[in-house]
Amino acid sequence: MKIFAHSKQDIIPVLAAFAHLAFNIWLIVGFDSRPLWLSGVLGCIYAISISWNINGISHNFIHTPYFAPRWMNYAFSLLESVAIGFSQTFYHWIHMRHHTGNSDRQDANGQTIDWLSIYRHGKDGKPENVFGYTFLSFFRDDMGDIPGHIAERRPFDAKWGKFELACFIGFVLLALVYNWKAVLFFVPFYYLGNCLSSLNGYYEHLGSNPDVPITWGVSSYNKFYNWLWFGNGYHAEHHYRPRCHWTKIKALHEQIKEEQAFAGVHVISTCHALGFLAKENKGLTVL
Repeated sequence: MKIFAHSKQDIIPVLAAFAHLAFNIWLIVGFDSRPLWLSGVLGCIYAISISWNINGISHNFIHTPYFAPRWMNYAFSLLESVAIGFSQTFYHWIHMRHHTGNSDRQDANGQTIDWLSIYRHGKDGKPENVFGYTFLSFFRDDMGDIPGHIAERRPFDAKWGKFELACFIGFVLLALVYNWKAVLFFVPFYYLGNCLSSLNGYYEHLGSNPDVPITWGVSSYNKFYNWLWFGNGYHAEHHYRPRCHWTKIKALHEQIKEEQAFAGVHVISTCHALGFLAKENKGLTVL
């Protein structure tokens, strides 16, 4: 039986997802045996790991599901939901809408197709400021009834998304019973991790041109970043060819780099989460 749908190298992000979940469990189980300062350091790593998973493992899984058997993809989606702290199925639906709008600007009614667009809550045709997008995105609920939207086309997926969310809540409840102090300690780091993911998304599109397909994203070719984040730095390439597997995204860049240069694809020298430090973004960041 064929296990992997696209590449045997997908065993790497799959194992990384298991490691992430194991790390989350270890944070709770070993809390009482560690000094608070060490748990604080680990909390920061936990926050980074959330953004790392969302923008690497989870994101690639949306576009190129890792497994050939359908049931294995649903099982992995459940595992990811518990690891990252929200329904992978719901994230899939929201993210695909992101690719429909490609961080589009507001229309005449002040709306955007892409609910994650950096322009959605901006003013005067400009992107939202980086602080608002980073720290407020977690609390926004202007996406409507997500399960209801999914149910219109995929009733089972809507139910599965609810099941994933219930499993994550169940996981948190078990953790609270085991050590409620540990859970409360790491809650701020959970929020911080989601903020880091939003920060990452902000600089994936600040300086992009939502009107030209080849410039829909902002790329970073930092080798370490792309190695650790499973090719997420090639974001302009990804929006141009969303179904390109993460192991082939660099080759895609080599094929189209002259066309990208002609179109003016925005490229930064840092990883996306550190885009505020990139000299290429000087004058672009809205404060």
